[in-house]
Amino acid sequence: MTLVTAPFAPVEEDLKQLRAHLRQLVGGRHPILSAAAEYLFGAGGKHLRPALVLLVARATAGEVTPQHRRLAEITEMIHTASLVHDDVVDGADLRRNVPTVHNHFGNRVAILAGDFLFAQSSWYLANLDNLTVVKLLSRVIMDFAEGEIRQSMTHFDPDVSVEEYVEKSFLKTASLMAASCKAAAVLSGCPEELCEQMYQYGRYLGLAFQVVDDIFDFTASTAVLGKPAGSDLQEGNLTAPVLFTLAEAPELRTLVARKFSEPGDLEQAVALVRMGSGIERSRQMAQEYARVAATFLRDIPPSPARQSLLDLTDYVLSRLH
Repeated sequence: MTLVTAPFAPVEEDLKQLRAHLRQLVGGRHPILSAAAEYLFGAGGKHLRPALVLLVARATAGEVTPQHRRLAEITEMIHTASLVHDDVVDGADLRRNVPTVHNHFGNRVAILAGDFLFAQSSWYLANLDNLTVVKLLSRVIMDFAEGEIRQSMTHFDPDVSVEEYVEKSFLKTASLMAASCKAAAVLSGCPEELCEQMYQYGRYLGLAFQVVDDIFDFTASTAVLGKPAGSDLQEGNLTAPVLFTLAEAPELRTLVARKFSEPGDLEQAVALVRMGSGIERSRQMAQEYARVAATFLRDIPPSPARQSLLDLTDYVLSRLH
């Protein structure tokens, strides 16, 4: 089951248009940007965030308006810009099993391409002429930067709390999903209460999505991950499975504190996480977030788009199996 053929079926044609249009929007200015746009907006990504915008549009307004389409493009630009910059900061060589933009074009072009995407998304955002939506999405760009700073300041810190991890996960992942869902409802002319419910749906879906991704770092193969297993841990990024394991395996604290500097440290740390209860507790955490996300769809009338939004809460968890 893939995202486009299953939960995203009601907006599959909309997503095809979005991909083609994004390449034109970004790549029209310069050959390098054109090459980067082709590279960034090919068919390889899931396009989860713009799909959420399109599904919320259909579920709340019954149609996708030109403003909704532009919002979907903006959300994907913002997301992609953050990935390009993250990969430079992390020194990541692969994403989705292909070389990263900085690996392919060099750091200079990658940073400038990310900057261009952020700037272009801001321009299109301003031209929506909706102050509420501008505020929502502008805050997301701030959240991305804050989340990245928080993560870099807590690398290899075994005293990071689960609460701090959740807050960082919101800033780096769930913030955009929450704001995108609410912005789509705002553009549909929904009452404030329903707009806020869409925000909370995106928030909890995003948190579930991030926890599942963090579990994958220990359970998925390199082929599935597109990067070696344990990569986040090696970088000092302590995620839910690690934090839960730290509470029951004191020896893991020692390995983290010395930054896996001795031969076999990383392998031993990964083994400890796999043997402990951290992965199962993280799975339960993701299940609870997904369950809560579904409750915020209660006031939306039945439709294929609403069903897709509901199915997504199950799909996020089905990736664990």
